[in-house]
Amino acid sequence: MLFWPMFSGGGWAPLLAAVTPGINILRMLIFGLGIQRNDAVVKSMSRYGDYRELLRGPLYYACTLTLTTAVFWRTSPIAIAATCNLCAGDGFADIVGRRFGSQKLPYNHNKSCAGSIAMASAGFIASIGFMHYFSLFGLVVESWGLVLGFLLTSLASAVVESLPISTEVDDNLTVTLTSVLVGSLVF
Repeated sequence: MLFWPMFSGGGWAPLLAAVTPGINILRMLIFGLGIQRNDAVVKSMSRYGDYRELLRGPLYYACTLTLTTAVFWRTSPIAIAATCNLCAGDGFADIVGRRFGSQKLPYNHNKSCAGSIAMASAGFIASIGFMHYFSLFGLVVESWGLVLGFLLTSLASAVVESLPISTEVDDNLTVTLTSVLVGSLVF
């Protein structure tokens, strides 16, 4: 996203920008199917060191980033919200939840209050940061309406990520889908 403003406004720009995360889809398939071995890559992107894990969360992550880039692109608050909630929000939820997550949610003992608060906060703060950054290039217009929309989208994404369904359906899919759906309603 940092480099999106440097692309042209042409019709092919979102597809060209989507090439970078798209390459990661190929990497996940190559390593996740065992076509090529790279223990360092597997260890860095999996929780348990099993190369087949790359065919779930990491693959979904790369796919959602690729689609968000290609479909919504840089003038859409939905692109900002979806990417920031997935990357910053979900990333901080994991880090903070593991470190400070002793108090579990009453409806999902696999998730913590600290992780959910971190997710909503990080997704929201990152969204505001990118709103400001993109406005410097004239790609979006800063407004309190966008701020409120980012807040609602981040809160909804954190709630959905905290639900027990997140153990059945990968949160890399549910967070992005929630951000897109809520973003479609509020932006």
